[in-house]
Amino acid sequence: MHQFRYRDLDELRDDARHIAPDVAFVDDIGALARPLAAGDRRVGNRLVVQPMEGCDGNLDGTPGELTHRRWRRFAAGGAAVLWGEATAVVPEGRANPRQLLLTPDTAPALRALLHDARAARRERLGDDDGFVVGLQLTHSGRWSHLRPFPARRLAALDAVRGADAAPVTDDDLERLEERYVAAAVLARDIGFDFVDIKQCHTYLLNELLGARERPGRYGGDFEGRTRFVRNVFARIRDRIREGLLLATRINVYDGVPYAAGADGIGEPVATSPFDVWGAASDDATVPQLGEPLRLIAELRAAGLAMVSVTMGSPYYNPHLGRPFERPPVDGYLSPEHPLVGVARHVRLTAEVQRAFPDLPVVGAGYSWLRHYALHAGAAHVADARVSLVGLGRGALAYPDFALDALEGGGMQRDKACIGVSYCTALMRAKHNDVGQYAAGCVPRDRLYAELFRQARDSEGWR
Repeated sequence: MHQFRYRDLDELRDDARHIAPDVAFVDDIGALARPLAAGDRRVGNRLVVQPMEGCDGNLDGTPGELTHRRWRRFAAGGAAVLWGEATAVVPEGRANPRQLLLTPDTAPALRALLHDARAARRERLGDDDGFVVGLQLTHSGRWSHLRPFPARRLAALDAVRGADAAPVTDDDLERLEERYVAAAVLARDIGFDFVDIKQCHTYLLNELLGARERPGRYGGDFEGRTRFVRNVFARIRDRIREGLLLATRINVYDGVPYAAGADGIGEPVATSPFDVWGAASDDATVPQLGEPLRLIAELRAAGLAMVSVTMGSPYYNPHLGRPFERPPVDGYLSPEHPLVGVARHVRLTAEVQRAFPDLPVVGAGYSWLRHYALHAGAAHVADARVSLVGLGRGALAYPDFALDALEGGGMQRDKACIGVSYCTALMRAKHNDVGQYAAGCVPRDRLYAELFRQARDSEGWR
């Protein structure tokens, strides 16, 4: 297991030169303080709170007390973009019973959440100029908690979840398009600056992108596999001419499923490269961004104002999306040095940014770098390899990372995420009265340390 044992930035920089030369670092992080434009919005700096879920809503899909707590802390923490977390557009599309839901019934509670966050921003910083807040619209597809809604039949995915569930029909997908549009209208009316049409981490829209063997209107060739998201963008733009930016968090590379080998280290599970979105046709373990770049270009023409680049699935290859120090309780030891995973994020994100130099592109995968994360992010912003730098797990651990970095020249060692996957473990924990534990940073927040102890006992973790 590769552990983070760097005593200073120079040691980390030196290791990166040998292991992951795509990852650069600078001492001065001033590049992150520069504003930029996303559509007609002014974004006050280059820092983003990524949509890392707290699994802490109420059972009816409205925000709970801990949801408000998280959003207030994120808003007051200084990052210019609060990329609001996965929010289902239909009740049956929720990934867990405490996931947020956007319907006419829940809209007033989400309006109160947004108001609360903006008030916290003004109280801490004096105003909320340059503060941009969005909401990620989703359907969890195969990972929906009530029952799976797979986009396709694929043995490697069915072995993880959804083997006995019929794939969602074309008629169901056509009806679902309108629910996305209706949710976008509600988000605009509530006052969100943007909506993210989520296409990542093997949830429904992401799974559709790789569904080459799916028959019908929403599978097969590129036009069919991207039909859903292209239709949603077009229909939202037809309904909403102004007042709402369109964004997407998209997998540019899905990767293949992994499972623990005899030594506990992750090994790839055989699957056809033909079925992997963003992979080379002859080797599914090699990213190739031809189709993802083509889709981004088409969405750009349809009004896309911001894109967040990510990859992998938290369910079967988490080392791709979230390079970690320790695996989740149901996971495997990383098959690569985490710096290699960080470098993959940097390299593929830079490929997107080079293809679309005028599009605000958000980079991810930085949290394993701990308190040096923004020294890397600033280097990549300065080199025009990315526009904005996001932290997900890192923001759960350290919600005021942006203020400390921009006002003090860097993040503090004893507040940063340490990549031990306890937040993910809480997301996996289901054995309580509501069927889901709230997720947060166990090492840095006593509230979640106590929840982790409860979850450990209820789940029987060793």
